[in-house]
Amino acid sequence: MWRLLALALIALFAAALLWLAGFTAFEADARRPVSDAVINPDPADGIVVLTGGADRIETGLRLLASGQAPRLLISGVGNGIELSGILRHIPIDPALLETQIVTLGHAATNTVGNAAETAAWADRFGLHSIIVVTAGYHMARALVELARALPGRELRPVPVHPPALRSRDDVTTLRLLAIEFDKLLAVRFGLTHLKNKGLRP
Repeated sequence: MWRLLALALIALFAAALLWLAGFTAFEADARRPVSDAVINPDPADGIVVLTGGADRIETGLRLLASGQAPRLLISGVGNGIELSGILRHIPIDPALLETQIVTLGHAATNTVGNAAETAAWADRFGLHSIIVVTAGYHMARALVELARALPGRELRPVPVHPPALRSRDDVTTLRLLAIEFDKLLAVRFGLTHLKNKGLRP
């Protein structure tokens, strides 16, 4: 019995070390400064913004206004929110968007839903290359879900660094990153597909 207990403790300790090593690499990647090449990617067929954090929508609209793609999907927008209301809070001239198409996706409630909503939008317009805008800490999980929903499509990540990532020692930020890392592990093991599709009825 004691031998089995010792083996269990060793296995638990090894798993904890593996988790810590993985989390350390994940945190470093999430905090890595974004290069100019990433901030200004090559033109694509479309841009998708996954809502849920600071500066994401502004970044997507800036890319659209600069001609990086002819159309934009903002996925996971709350019911009742319209583009005019969004633009009131973002310093972008609406006239810059006159020749582009902005679609607000109201169905998604989580990352799985974002992927399904993006796939439907890409299929509708025949898009083959998509710029993906979301928080740096969320990008890895988002790309896994999007790649599953959009096989064969080219995904170009543009991570946004929210204020939460500017403080390395903040306990709340570390907790946020740890939770996101656990979600990423669940996605890579395919556990998210045991749940609902993340779409509003």
